[in-house]
Amino acid sequence: MLQLPKPARMRPLVSLEQSYELCRQITATYAKTFYLGTLLMPESKRRAIWAIYAWCRHTDELVDGKESEITTPETLDHWEQRLEEVFDGRAITDEEVALVDALHQFPLDIQPFRDMIAGQRMDLFQSRYQTFDDLYLYCYRVAGTVGLMSTCVMGVDESGSVAPWHNRPYVPIEEAVALGIANQLTNILRDVGEDIQRGRIYLPLEELALFDYTEEDLLNGVIDKRWREFMRFQIQRARKFYKQAERGVRHLIRDARWPVWSALMLYQQILGAIERNDYDVFSKRAYVSLPKKLVTLPVAYMRSQIF
Repeated sequence: MLQLPKPARMRPLVSLEQSYELCRQITATYAKTFYLGTLLMPESKRRAIWAIYAWCRHTDELVDGKESEITTPETLDHWEQRLEEVFDGRAITDEEVALVDALHQFPLDIQPFRDMIAGQRMDLFQSRYQTFDDLYLYCYRVAGTVGLMSTCVMGVDESGSVAPWHNRPYVPIEEAVALGIANQLTNILRDVGEDIQRGRIYLPLEELALFDYTEEDLLNGVIDKRWREFMRFQIQRARKFYKQAERGVRHLIRDARWPVWSALMLYQQILGAIERNDYDVFSKRAYVSLPKKLVTLPVAYMRSQIF
C-alpha cells in the first residue's frame, strides 16, 4: 500500500497565494527556529523556502510520520516519480502549487531532492550507524541537501567574490552542505531520547564504544562521565561544521546573509542548551527561548554586515 497524499482531482487546487500560505503554516508549525530565520528574507525567497520545506517535511513524514508503517520502497519510488512531475510543472497537491512556482523563479536542481528521498530509503532499512562516515552520508542526504536547495534560492554574490584569475563567482557548495550537516547533527544530539523510543540510534556505535559506553547504557538513559565525554566530543564536531558553514555566508547575495547568519546562530544555540541540561537528552528537550532568539537577531545582523 502506498502512503502518498491523494491527488486532488475531485476539486480544483488552491490558488498560488493559498498554497504559499499553507507552506508557511507547515514551516511555522514544525520548524519554529528555521521559520524565524525565513522571516528576515525578501518575500520571494522566504516563500520559496517555505515551499521547499513543505516538500521536505512531507518526504520525511513518509518514513517518520503517523502512517509510516505502511510506507514501502515502492512508496518512495512513486514519490520520486511525483517529484519529476513537479519539476515538469505539474502540481497534484495544494502544497505542490507553490513548489512549481518556486521552481520557475529559482534555478533549483532536482538532484538534491532525489538525494533526500535516498536518505528516507536509508531510514526504511537502517536503524543503526556503525561509523561516522556512515552517518555522514545519511546526514548529507536528509539535511545537507537542504543547504544546497537553499543556496539556489539565496543566490550568490557575483560582485565581490570573483578573483581576477577566476571566470565566475565562488559558489559555497561545501559550506552549504556543512550547514545542513551541522543542523542534522544538532537534531540527532537533541533527539536521542525520542529516537530511542522509535527504535533508532543515530549515534555512531563505533564512537560510543571508544568511550566505553554501550548500546544497553544508551537504551537505559545512563548519564555519567562516559556519556558526558562522548557528548562533548559530538558537540565539538557539530560546532566545527557550523564554523565551516560560516565561511560561506559572505559569498551569498547581501539580502541573504542576515537570515542565514540568524538561522545558523539560532540552531547552534541548541547545542548550548544541551550542555546546560547536563547532557540529559533522554528526559529533557533542549530548546532556545524566544527572548534569547530575539537577542540573537541583532548580533546576526552585525555579523552579516562585517563578515
